[in-house]
Amino acid sequence: MKSCHVLFVCMGNICRSPAGENIFRALTKEAQLSGPIRCDSAGTIGYHTGNKPDQRMSRTIRQRGYEVTGAARQFSINDFETFDLILTMDEENYADITKLAKTKAHQHKVRRFTDFCTEHSHRSVPDPYYGGEEGFELVADLIEDGSAGLLAHIRKEWNF
Repeated sequence: MKSCHVLFVCMGNICRSPAGENIFRALTKEAQLSGPIRCDSAGTIGYHTGNKPDQRMSRTIRQRGYEVTGAARQFSINDFETFDLILTMDEENYADITKLAKTKAHQHKVRRFTDFCTEHSHRSVPDPYYGGEEGFELVADLIEDGSAGLLAHIRKEWNF
């Protein structure tokens, strides 16, 4: 059975990337594709390893009806073998991950998450950690938009 494994990456893996993982997982479940499409999240740093997603981010996406699961982990070089798409939330994350990609095949897997947005023109998903509630709402808006575009992309490219 064919499959597609997607990894969402931000810096600490407590705000943006777990929001991506949880929102995208809900969309795949709704589309009855949670078997062949799997997702996870990671951070470029290991500072928050083992921590649950940020309470403010969790509250924001729970209010939108999403379940919040997971614990922070740091990106591993082995993730290039496990995942078909590695989606970064901003330019710094993109640069950090592409530096680790040792082959063209690995580099080809790394994409900017916002490339899949259709309703928003942001070039990155801004880190809401040090801001107010409106930052978490913007992240949720961008993640919902990009996740819908991502699902459409995977359906087309993987023929689901």
